This record gives sequence, C-alpha cells and structure tokens, in this order.
Amino acid sequence: MFRKRSILIGAIVLVLITIFTTFIATSVLYLVVGNLPLYGIFNVQGGRTQYTKINQVREIIKKYYVEPVEEEKLMEGAAAGVAAAVGDPYTVYMNKKEYDDFMTQTHGSYAGIGVVVAPDPKDNLITVVAPFEGTPGEKAGILPGDKIIKVNGKDVWADKLEEAVSMMKGPKNTEVTITIVRENLSQPKDITIKRDIIVLQTVKHKVIDGNIGYIRITMFDEKTSKDFDAALDDLYSKNVSGLIIDVRDNPGGLLDEVVKIADRLLPEGLIVYTEDKNKNRDTKYSDKEEIKIPLVVLVNGGSASASEILSGAIKDHGKGKLVGTKTFGKGLVQILFPLGDGSAVKVTISKYYTPNGTSIQGVGIQPDIVVELPEELKRSIAQIKEEEDVQLKKAIEVVKQGM
Repeated sequence: MFRKRSILIGAIVLVLITIFTTFIATSVLYLVVGNLPLYGIFNVQGGRTQYTKINQVREIIKKYYVEPVEEEKLMEGAAAGVAAAVGDPYTVYMNKKEYDDFMTQTHGSYAGIGVVVAPDPKDNLITVVAPFEGTPGEKAGILPGDKIIKVNGKDVWADKLEEAVSMMKGPKNTEVTITIVRENLSQPKDITIKRDIIVLQTVKHKVIDGNIGYIRITMFDEKTSKDFDAALDDLYSKNVSGLIIDVRDNPGGLLDEVVKIADRLLPEGLIVYTEDKNKNRDTKYSDKEEIKIPLVVLVNGGSASASEILSGAIKDHGKGKLVGTKTFGKGLVQILFPLGDGSAVKVTISKYYTPNGTSIQGVGIQPDIVVELPEELKRSIAQIKEEEDVQLKKAIEVVKQGM
C-alpha cells in the first residue's frame, strides 16, 4: 500500500536569483528573516558568472529534451524543487493559485469538503488530521487517521499536498471522489462527497451534568479567543463548578489565539516557547489571572498543533487533567513568505516546546488518563451522542473528583 516516489528537481539559476531577490524586495516578513545569503547559487570570477550544476541541467534539458519545454514550467520547477529538497513536508512552494486557495481557506469561507490534512513523512501519504464539524467530509464519514491516496481517481502524495488540497476544492454542489485507506479496512474505499461552502463556528458551549461547563473548540482561527472568552463568561454566569474543554479532532490554527486562551486559564508562567535553528527563542507567558475551578481537557489523535500547545501547557502547569488518547504530534512552526509574482513559500522556521521543555514533534502528548473509544464509536467526535461518549463521561467523573 505504501509507495515511494522520487522528486525530480530541475531548475535554472537565474530563476532562483530572481525568486530570492523578489522575496527580499517584497516579503512582508523580511525583518524576521534578515538578509538572505546567495552564496553557493552562483560564483563570480573575473566578472564572469560560472554556471552551477543546476543551470547545466537546465541547459541540457532545453537543448536535448525530445519535446519543447516551457520556460515558465522550469521556473516553477526551480522554486518547487528547492523547497522539496529540504525534505520537510511542511516546507513547500505554492504557485499563485495554490497560495490564493491557501489564504482563502485560512481567512475566509471556501467551497470544499472541510477536512484538514497533513503529510506523513513515514509513507509519503496524505493523512486526515480531522474533519471539521458539520462539513461535507465529516458527514460523509471521513475519519482522523484516514490516508487519502487518490482524488477523482488520480494518485496524490504528501509531497504534493497543496495540489491535492486544491483538487478537493471546487464549486458548491459539485462532487469529488476521494479514495482512502483505513487501518481496519482490507481494501481502499472510495467516498464521493458533495462540496459546500465551509464556514466554521469554532467555539460551542453548554452546561452538562447539572453544573459542569463544557466548551468545544474545533480550531483556532482569528475569532476563537474572543468567542472562548464569551463562552466562559456565560458559563460563569450560570455558576458552573467545573470546566471541560474539548479539543478532540481540533487540528490547530493560530498561535496567538491559543496563547490568549491559555492565558485565561493558567497561573502566571510560561505557556510555550519556540526555538529556531540558531537557538533563538520566542516565549509566551500568562499573567496572574487564572480559573479557580477543576479543569479537564479532552484530547485524541486528531488534536494537533495549537491544540497540543494548550494541552501541554495545562498538563505541565498541573492546572488540569488530560483525558482521552495520545495527540497527533505536530510541534513545528511555519510562516509564509509571499513572493513578488503572487506565489509564496511556506517554511518551517522553528519548533515549539511545552513549558517543561518538551518537544512533541512526531511524538504527541500522552494524556493523564487514557480512555479509548469503542471500535463502533471511532467516528467523528461530533457524531457521537453524549450518552455514549465514554471519554466525556470520564472527564465528568474527574472534574467531580476535584470539586
């Protein structure tokens, strides 16, 4: 089932120079990066440019390849090849269409199936982190951990993640068929999904079991911390005596948003820090204000990135208990560098660490109390009824013990 594929890196030195020069001139993140050294891309001796291997390959292809080669394709190949050569599935070049699609998905509504995916470097397959609640993907039965191997019959791979995501998007009410492999299925399964406009409500809350507040966070977008504050204030007004925060199947989101939420919950101290390859650190702290009621956080294998920052900080501070199953294990930080022609490169610039100095990249966070869902309930969390949710029942029990 697992397949390997090599990446052909073909490019032109002048393209690389143009890309990096344009980046320096136009990137909104220039001050973060500083000067970009171009050493090794070309050498100048006696005023004459010495071509490197990459340019030699380009010249050979243009001269001898059996069909005409478009210069633009070589340019795109140059950028994509340099990013791919890093070997990090999260560091990718995006052409203009891919970048536009990415920004639309991050900051607004879009038509698609509503599934968050990530590359699995172990097998080069696209892994479902989690479907968003109420979206076509969730309703069609897509589950965290599913591996997507085809979109509309075409093979897709993790090293071309943005291309696969673009294929899954499309006009509202049109259909897309994805082929998945799943741990308990003997054969690949085709799932046809009707696309819809994806508009996310990231925070929901209610009172359960009489006097326990329950807040579900489905991702961390630009409004999540504000909506979380409103939800918590409403629960306080109803005199709840304990709190359960549910980040199961939450694939993550914006760092600043999760930091604001953690600050509301935690005592004074470190929330998270990031560290780049030069050991430069960026630290985030909470103030003295904290909640004073028992706290439990529900987690599972679909809890990733920002969800793990929140869970890790609460666990390390001893502020609450984690209940559920081990989290996804994404502890890398990426930023976008827009290029001058409408394209962009997304680069992993640092790792993040929990307050105790733990990196969860590729490892995940083990909950304090492990509770597995029965096999028949291993579907989207949103589709599990409250009365059959054994993880939620355990969380209620733990909260009551602390009251």
